[in-house]
Amino acid sequence: MKPIAIAEAAERIAADRIGRRQVRALPPECRPANEADAYRIQQAAHDLMTDRGQGPVTGHKIGCTTAVMQRFLDIAQPAAGGIFAPTCYRQSGTFTAANHHRLGVECEIAVTLARDLGPGDGPFTASGLADAVANAMAAIELVDDRYDDYATLGAPTLIADDFFNAGAVLGEPIPATAIGDLASVQGVMRINGEDVGTGTGADIMGQPLAALAWLATFRAGLGLGLRAGEYILLGSLVETRWVSPGDRIDIAVSGLGTAQAIIA
Repeated sequence: MKPIAIAEAAERIAADRIGRRQVRALPPECRPANEADAYRIQQAAHDLMTDRGQGPVTGHKIGCTTAVMQRFLDIAQPAAGGIFAPTCYRQSGTFTAANHHRLGVECEIAVTLARDLGPGDGPFTASGLADAVANAMAAIELVDDRYDDYATLGAPTLIADDFFNAGAVLGEPIPATAIGDLASVQGVMRINGEDVGTGTGADIMGQPLAALAWLATFRAGLGLGLRAGEYILLGSLVETRWVSPGDRIDIAVSGLGTAQAIIA
């Protein structure tokens, strides 16, 4: 994909996001045809949005790492996006529905990196990344269906636009030495006190750190790395639930604590 097409696609996505407009289908001449082009557009859009006051990208999300989410979105492979600092909260966060199109919530496992994972450090495996995790925590991902019809856009365009991400709430970090096996944790999500979904860590690619290995490996292939201190949401344990003003979302992940989001 030519640099001029990447720049045009990134400009359109950044302008729609900042203007709180629906993210529209990209014109054929700058529509990503594959995932590699999609991530190049995503990176360029991140740079534009940061330059325009949206804050730096301080973390990453990985979508479609569980069978339940792959069925829900009809996308069979993981997809990643960035999370901007002003949209990330600790323990509890309030999100204004009027600033979004259609807000949804997901129950996640997140980790913070203890060291850089550079493009030349791979290949990456789940077992080889155990010492790369500083801590883990329960997390809520806020997603926004800001599309006319996401099913018709295709995965590359959704990836270019951070794959629905609208923010996150990170729970209290638990040191890696106290975590145990992430595959065995159990998570539950409640909306207004009612259970709406459960899942286990093993639902995430068999082992949550396999999702981290996937992200590090994929970014390495693009010449990009992950940095110490960045947080990564590894995937949702439950199907996305759409929410409305007045809703309170609580999640709990065994051994990893809790997090809360309020929709205003």
